[in-house]
Amino acid sequence: MPTASADPARTELARNDPAQYDQLADSWWEPTGGFAMLHWLAASRAEHVPPSPRPDAVLVDLACGGGLMAPHVQRLGYRHVGVDIGVAGLHTAREHGVSPVRGSVLEVPLADGCADVVVCGEVLEHVEDDVAVLGECARLLVPGGVLVIDAIADSRLAGPVAVGIGERIPGGPPPGIHDPALFVDRARLLAAADRFGLDLRLVGLRPSVRGLVAWRRGRTPVVPMRTMRWSGILFAGYGRKRSSSGAPEPHVPSIR
Repeated sequence: MPTASADPARTELARNDPAQYDQLADSWWEPTGGFAMLHWLAASRAEHVPPSPRPDAVLVDLACGGGLMAPHVQRLGYRHVGVDIGVAGLHTAREHGVSPVRGSVLEVPLADGCADVVVCGEVLEHVEDDVAVLGECARLLVPGGVLVIDAIADSRLAGPVAVGIGERIPGGPPPGIHDPALFVDRARLLAAADRFGLDLRLVGLRPSVRGLVAWRRGRTPVVPMRTMRWSGILFAGYGRKRSSSGAPEPHVPSIR
C-alpha cells in the first residue's frame, strides 16, 4: 500500500531547500515513496521524446536527481547525461546508467549544441530565474532538437492544490519541497521561448483517476499522466529549437 509522502524523521528545512533531496536520497527509486509522482512524470516525459536518430545521440536531463528517466532513455537509445547540484542524487543516477555531471541548471557545464533532446522536468519552479534555465535549454539543443519540460504554474489555484492538498496526499510531493513564490509565469516563459528560438506549446497535466486508484491498491507502480487544455496547475511544455534558416515567424501561443 502506498504511503504518504511526509517523513517525521526529516529535519525541518526552509521551503525549496535543496538539502531536502539529500534527506530523501534513499527514496528516489521507491515507487511509493516521497518521489512517487516523479516516476509518473518521467514516464510521461518519455512519451514525448522520439527514438534516438543515431547511435551517438545525447539526451541531457537537467536536475536529474536519482536518474528516474534512465530506463526510458535507455529504451529510446540515447546517451543519458544527467546534470544536478546534488551529489547523492548523482551517485544514484550513475548506478542506473546515467553519465553524471555536477552543475547548476542556471549555468550548465556542457557545450553549446551538445544535446539532441533536453528534458527539464520539475525544475523551473525551483529556481529564482526560470527564464535563464530555459535559455540554457535552448543553448544546449542542436537546431531541430527536442525540448520537454514540466513545472507548476503561477496561478490562484496552484498553491492551494499543489501545496495545500498535494503535500498531504499519498503520491504528492514531499512537504516543503515547493515554494509557491517561485511558480512559473507561463506567459513570460512562452515569450522567452520565442526569443530563444524555441517553438513551445504548453498543456495541462493531471494524474489518471483510474490509475491513482490502482496505485493506491498496489496494482501498478506508475500512474499515467493525462494532458488537458487548461495548464493552470501542473503543466508540460513540448517543443523544438528552430533552425537558423527557414524558421517560422515568431509567435507567442495563448495560455489556458
